[in-house]
Amino acid sequence: MRHVISAIVENKSGVLSHIAGLFSSRGFNIDSLTVGRTENPALSRMTIVVAGDDAILEQVRKQLGKVIDVIKVSDFAGKDIVQREQALIKVGCNNENRQQVVALVEVFEGKVVDISPGDMMVELSGPEAKVDAFVEMMRPYGIREMVRTGLVAMARGG
Repeated sequence: MRHVISAIVENKSGVLSHIAGLFSSRGFNIDSLTVGRTENPALSRMTIVVAGDDAILEQVRKQLGKVIDVIKVSDFAGKDIVQREQALIKVGCNNENRQQVVALVEVFEGKVVDISPGDMMVELSGPEAKVDAFVEMMRPYGIREMVRTGLVAMARGG
């Protein structure tokens, strides 16, 4: 099963390494890990996406809560959340297919951020499934490079 976990942590060196090591030592591969400052510059929010057995992941979640630098841990399983991912994708295009690529970018509500005679770089943001679908639509044009931020998520409501 796929789990999305959010951890509010102290914004200081070594915290990311410590938490990544906690998952690694339990044999969990982190599918996605995103870290950024919060509204409080002394804190960061980590969004961790991991696949694994519910019982073992519950142990890891509890151990996360015991780490001194961790302020709060939220497991989003079964919760109503808003999740987004951002991608930059450099795709091959020429004068013949450039308009087709631009049309797909518009359908997916993306943005062309760079263009050259043989390439176009697109920025896209949205739910992970939307980014996945756009990537598949771009494959026939030739994806030259791609970077994805990883998932960020927050629970809805108060």
